[in-house]
Amino acid sequence: MPHLLRLDDWTTTELRGLFRLADAYSAGDGPQVHGCAALFFPPSSLRTRVSFERGAHLMGLQPITFPPETLDKPEALEDVAGYLAAWVDVMVVRHPNISVLEGLAASNAVPVINAMTDENHPCEVLSDLYAISRTREPEQLRYLFVAADGNIARAWGEAARAFGLDLVQCCPEALATPSIRWTDDLEAAVAAADFIVTDAPGTHAEELAPFIVTASLLKRAPEGVQLAPCPPFQRGREVSADAIDSTAFVGHNFKASLLPVQQGILALALGQA
Repeated sequence: MPHLLRLDDWTTTELRGLFRLADAYSAGDGPQVHGCAALFFPPSSLRTRVSFERGAHLMGLQPITFPPETLDKPEALEDVAGYLAAWVDVMVVRHPNISVLEGLAASNAVPVINAMTDENHPCEVLSDLYAISRTREPEQLRYLFVAADGNIARAWGEAARAFGLDLVQCCPEALATPSIRWTDDLEAAVAAADFIVTDAPGTHAEELAPFIVTASLLKRAPEGVQLAPCPPFQRGREVSADAIDSTAFVGHNFKASLLPVQQGILALALGQA
């Protein structure tokens, strides 16, 4: 069954298939399906929830949204999925614990899509790669992730392994993700980057204070560099206000790609390759 829990087992061929579906949905002629999508999102979810709910509706699915705590009842997850399979065709789950998604998927009763866990966030990375693909070849770029280890870092690490991306993480060594190539020289890293991603510092604001991406740093980057801070970001925290005002910032336009990408992911889960 076509679950999406991690990107490690994806191939470039599958990525291109997703891009083709996203192109079709962007053009208004993606596959239409009939059925129901059970979505599990907390009230604070904004971009991912809107794009999945709206995307499901536009492609013919009825979205029904629950809080993720619904999955924390003392009930076997295989039974939850087994019962829901009588009424829903796909589950989209945002839950802190990826083992909850793994438990739902293990029954193979209904496809399960990872809409973010504390471990990773595959849909976010797929959306950025698709947005890049509209004007550039993703596999030919040099990627710089400026932030500590966390779910966004690990999701980019998964994508780098799956698709052969040139990815470097820049942060203090103690905060680095073990599976990603690392440096603490921000100036040199920016000077060799085509695409820069940041993430919120979380509990490491003090350690990451020297790693703020600024407009003056971006002037050292290659021509055409793109800056896509992972939302929600704050000016003056992981990125400066003048960096957001620069021509390198692509955040708002790039996140518009969440809608067709989420539709493409749903279509793949439902066998619409």
